[in-house]
Amino acid sequence: MKYVLFIVTSAAEISPNHRKTGYFFPEVAHPHHEFTQQGYTVDFATLQGGRPAADGYDANDPLQREFRASKGFARLNNSRRLSEVDASLYDAVFIPGGLGPMVDLAQDPLVKKTVAAVVERGQVLGAVCHGPVALLGAKLSNGKYLVEGKQISAFTDEEEQGYAVADVPFLLEAALREQGASFVEVSPWQPLSVVDGLLVTGQNPASATAVARDMIALLETQPATGTASGYGRQQ
Repeated sequence: MKYVLFIVTSAAEISPNHRKTGYFFPEVAHPHHEFTQQGYTVDFATLQGGRPAADGYDANDPLQREFRASKGFARLNNSRRLSEVDASLYDAVFIPGGLGPMVDLAQDPLVKKTVAAVVERGQVLGAVCHGPVALLGAKLSNGKYLVEGKQISAFTDEEEQGYAVADVPFLLEAALREQGASFVEVSPWQPLSVVDGLLVTGQNPASATAVARDMIALLETQPATGTASGYGRQQ
């Protein structure tokens, strides 16, 4: 058995225009489907715990409908606080996007500490769309930025211009480049998953499935080391 921790935004609104937001529903639903189809256990953590706000639900997508009716969705809506979760007990950590991460995961010190520790422990780490903002500002024990010299994708500046440029506090691509990331992109809204060692990042919502599949491919090459079930409590 292998275990994956999803770290999901708690933010429900983004300033300055008070735009309603949250996690982007397919960026949770599609990877959840991929992981659970392989028999993985998925747990959910947020900064505030409880039920996080969702954005972008599409009832015409059968995988989104499947997730909304699943036990996984119930677990997400009863998420534990990240401060109560031991990420070291998981085989992998995944961070979905939505505009919400630009509010809370962008700055939170515990998030930065968590993702840096995941990398230094040699766990698989994945993020998609605005989710890679969680990597921004995280520093390794050698003092370097986590993203420095890494091939990374995320929601591009070009995509943001047509989506939420008036709402976000900064442009994610530009910020990642500023911290030394080797940014990789394809045409707007096309799927892209980038693998650099045990780090997997995706460009946009269309990339969420590919990110999960690339994470699974990495996990399948490694022995199961996670002992987490029930949010970091050994069973």
